[in-house]
Amino acid sequence: MTTTMPQVRKEDRVRARTKLELNQKIDTELERRIRFYATQDRRTITERIQELDREWDIERMLETNAASLGLAGVVLGVTVSRKWFLLPFIASGFLLKHAIDGWCPPVPLLRRFGVRTRMEIEAERFALKILRGDFDTLERDEHGQVSNPATLGAALKI
Repeated sequence: MTTTMPQVRKEDRVRARTKLELNQKIDTELERRIRFYATQDRRTITERIQELDREWDIERMLETNAASLGLAGVVLGVTVSRKWFLLPFIASGFLLKHAIDGWCPPVPLLRRFGVRTRMEIEAERFALKILRGDFDTLERDEHGQVSNPATLGAALKI
């Protein structure tokens, strides 16, 4: 089976630092969904695109997790024991590590649960827009190039 996305993209640091097996699992799920939606009507595809608009990517999950642990650690440090001040320190360190090289200890766990990168979510959205026919009406010149860039922007909803 071919994969929908390249195994490693330098623009997607999380994917580049994820084990090949996890990337393949995520790719297989993406392919399964695209095959399913290829048989669905326009309304069903639109509903899936709207679901993708609400899907949290791994960056958002990590940021929320770090912020929650940081706040909890400060509150518990003030109200229960000063030892809890270690929690924001650890969470901030993990977030810094992730910002520097795209990996921190929670990443493999989140990936195992199927949390995707923004680029993986956008790949599904783009494939669904193709299936829905969003690009069918683009005007092209004699060389096959899009002749009016504004129509491309409208199709992409930029």
